[in-house]
Amino acid sequence: MGEAWSWIREALLAGGLIAALISVLVLMTGSWPPMVVIESNSMQHDENGEVGSIDAGDLVLVMTPERKDIITFVEATESGGDYEGYESHGMPGDVIIYQKNGGLDTPVIHRAMLEVVENSSGGWDVPGTPLRNVSNITWTFDILCSYHGGSYDLKIEEWNPVHAGYITKGDNNDCMIDQPDANALNQGPGLSDENGNPVQTTKEEWVIGVAGAEIPWVGSIKLGLSDNSQSVPDASWSKLIMTAIILLAIPAVWERIADRAMKTAPEVAQAEEEEAQSSQLLSNDNQQQPHEEE
Repeated sequence: MGEAWSWIREALLAGGLIAALISVLVLMTGSWPPMVVIESNSMQHDENGEVGSIDAGDLVLVMTPERKDIITFVEATESGGDYEGYESHGMPGDVIIYQKNGGLDTPVIHRAMLEVVENSSGGWDVPGTPLRNVSNITWTFDILCSYHGGSYDLKIEEWNPVHAGYITKGDNNDCMIDQPDANALNQGPGLSDENGNPVQTTKEEWVIGVAGAEIPWVGSIKLGLSDNSQSVPDASWSKLIMTAIILLAIPAVWERIADRAMKTAPEVAQAEEEEAQSSQLLSNDNQQQPHEEE
């Protein structure tokens, strides 16, 4: 009974700690779930993966838009702008999690490249650029598109937004913008939603959250049990195994260090000395007592 209760107590303690951790993450991010597992390599910067960028198998905190203002790529690269130099996950600008066309299929986690805002006069404004009250948008990003057979930068040419919102792109999707009608120079087909419709400019209400801190590799376990395991960089598996070994070894190493520290503590040595003296006095008393004759 005592051993069974010990196991129950340990399980309750572990469950309580997990519940407390999840509660803290929800309070900190303001969203549920507070973290997502990255399932594709569309944001990957290196074929072996790297800490700091978003790789398949990473866990990423999801900050609600009410807690974190979205800074776009063009705002972060605007010379002399308020957000010049701002970076998130290895590149300028924030990474957002959004539903394609507000649908219910798997959310996309890509970088917010620019935002189009309706001007009161009927045109479009683009924060972070000189574009104000324009009828269509032409802009060149500081992202080289050498993959597509040239040495030009990512471009939007005479683009007419359907509505206000964000243009997005995966860091690893070469120079393809998610929104097909914003792609120029055959940069790629863009994305479509679960109904096969082209993805439109991402409205604010379609944004689930902003990508916060990442916990690398841990989500690979989930992908390993699904059809997406091939998306995880090979190096992530070895790093995950090494991390698990280290975490499992920490309690054993800590216990040895604690035991050694306890043995060398002055209080322990004094207690052992007092116990030895007490034992010696008791032994002497026993020897001095007269034995009764039979």
